[in-house]
Amino acid sequence: MEKTVFTHAACLPEPPLAEDLVTDEQCDEAGPPPEPDPPIEYPLARRHRERHAAIHELLAAGRSRTQVARELGISVRTVYRFAGTPLEQHLGRANNRTSRLDRFRDHLHQRFADGVHNARALHREIELLGWRGSLRTVERYVAQLRERTDPPSTAPTPPKPRKVASWIMSDPDHLTAGAAVQLKNILARCPELEATRHHVGSFANMIQNLDGDRLPTWIDAVLADRLPALHSFATSLTRDQDAVTAGLTLPWSNGPTEGTVNRLKMIKRSMYGRANLDLLRRRVLII
Repeated sequence: MEKTVFTHAACLPEPPLAEDLVTDEQCDEAGPPPEPDPPIEYPLARRHRERHAAIHELLAAGRSRTQVARELGISVRTVYRFAGTPLEQHLGRANNRTSRLDRFRDHLHQRFADGVHNARALHREIELLGWRGSLRTVERYVAQLRERTDPPSTAPTPPKPRKVASWIMSDPDHLTAGAAVQLKNILARCPELEATRHHVGSFANMIQNLDGDRLPTWIDAVLADRLPALHSFATSLTRDQDAVTAGLTLPWSNGPTEGTVNRLKMIKRSMYGRANLDLLRRRVLII
């Protein structure tokens, strides 16, 4: 779900209002618009960009993935991940991480556009709105706003891709009124996400109603749409389709077994690895 939403992240922002659009005549009179600053890039995104460039530079020089991992001091798995995934996907994940500051960004952008550039004053304002974070967090964000040549957008901040993915995965009856409206507008702008929402709901119905016999039809419907991330999931189900069908059809659950395993691990870890199996056995029988 997250991969699908990241792919269609351009559908998440609200379109500009009609009065905000510029006509061709106005554009000709004003001349070419200045190049806007790129979106604010967070430290994690910068590290991803540097690591991606370093890995591909060494690979282009003929190093093996194992040699790249050794030279950069990272795991081979990380090298494979950066070598096989476009940079944009790593940057999108890093720049779209959720933060406690997210729900105060619109206020900060509006006040910054109004000429209030003092981080301490902005921190006091958002404290009155419910902010419980540190002044240092606000100072870092305001410093990024000062580095920009164009003023920050005062348009409503679009929801994060992970948030939209969670909305699509949720029961519509469990969404708040605001989230339901936002999701409805996003799905109206993006046929691919609308199709994804339909497939997710259909799969959830199979789980709730134990309709495992519908699985082949569901897989065919997913493969018929242009949704590569869901294609991977649907294809993985076909590798053990009989077991998946049984899991979606039979009323039994391995939940009690998983609960017992979780309890055993909890007891084992509470001993910090300093006890033998005899003590573990006695604790399991007593507790």
